[in-house]
Amino acid sequence: MATQAKRPRVAGPEGGGGGGADPVAGFLSWCQQVGLELSPKVAVSRQGTVAGYGMVARESVQRGELLFAVPRAAILSQHTCSIGDLLERERGALQSQSGWVPLLLALLHELQAPASPWSPYFALWPELGRLEHPMFCPKVHSLELYHQLVALVMAYSFQEPLEEEEDEKEPNSPLMVPAADILNHLANHNANLEYSADYLRMVATQPIPKGHEIFNTYGQMANWQLIHMYGFVEPYPDNTDDTADIQMVTVREAALQKAKVEAERLLLYERWDFLCKLEMVGEEGAFVIGREEVLTEEELTTTLKVLCMAAEEFREFKDQDGWGDDKREEEGSLTLKNIPKLKAPWKQLLRDSVLLTLQTYTTDLKSEQDLLSNKEVYTKLSWREQQALQVRYGQKMILHQLLEMTL
Repeated sequence: MATQAKRPRVAGPEGGGGGGADPVAGFLSWCQQVGLELSPKVAVSRQGTVAGYGMVARESVQRGELLFAVPRAAILSQHTCSIGDLLERERGALQSQSGWVPLLLALLHELQAPASPWSPYFALWPELGRLEHPMFCPKVHSLELYHQLVALVMAYSFQEPLEEEEDEKEPNSPLMVPAADILNHLANHNANLEYSADYLRMVATQPIPKGHEIFNTYGQMANWQLIHMYGFVEPYPDNTDDTADIQMVTVREAALQKAKVEAERLLLYERWDFLCKLEMVGEEGAFVIGREEVLTEEELTTTLKVLCMAAEEFREFKDQDGWGDDKREEEGSLTLKNIPKLKAPWKQLLRDSVLLTLQTYTTDLKSEQDLLSNKEVYTKLSWREQQALQVRYGQKMILHQLLEMTL
């Protein structure tokens, strides 16, 4: 299970919430007090990072080297905070689907507690200066306040992977992990958080040259997800986890374009309804295409097959209530490299669906390529326009790659 992490910090005033004191020096001193071990090869810094505070290699780091280790006692959670006993007693009342409520309360309490042991850790977060609300005060129990807290937990927290037997138990509550949440994100990250009984360890997953930033991952996220959840994107072609969607109803529309008479249209709707029954498609769903694979492989394979099969074959398929696993194995997998090998009707339907999807964009690929290559014009775009352009461009590149494979 991929861990969640933070949105890149927006640089605040020097001293960020710590008055005139150096927040980095205070944080490093706190690390020594709580036993958070930082490798001498890394430095917490704003210099040389892509956004706000980050971590940079002082010396070259080899794959497998330990970057830092966080003792369990230094993690901020519902169990380690000073109101942990209260939260445990009220556990039943605080349950939610996300499992975030106890941590939200723990975080809010520690932010307001004058003697909180996490105060030097909080000083690295300029955002926390906006959360100036006394805890449990009914006058400030507003939706805006809880939106702020949820955004903070979404942006900075981690979720520890569960064992298989624990998956069906209570929601997996998030944790605030000092030092780990300093790291910014890249799809091609060079560090990863490992969990053990006593420590959480950040370990290099590839060599990191001196002076380079250390990056964690927020999980396998497309650019539209990154902009939605964290407020940034990775420019093409850096985000190897980027995806493009083909709406499921767009495939139905492409198939209907080929229907010449009403009987053919009715049969197509019958096939679509059966695909809905099999839970392969839905009116709000989408087929997700990655840079190297189809993420919704089973759904797209079944949809292409059903919409393209002969009428007699469909009747047999429907009577059998779909295929068994053995039949599905015989058909093979739908990877991008296999798309050129698909049957001609499948490829044509897929191609028509891609073309309809591209029509939903207000600009074409070439115009955006020209814009990205013209630095003078690109820099005049607003930050939002630049980010939106990068999202669209990455999606169109995937769709055009798919077009080439369906020729």
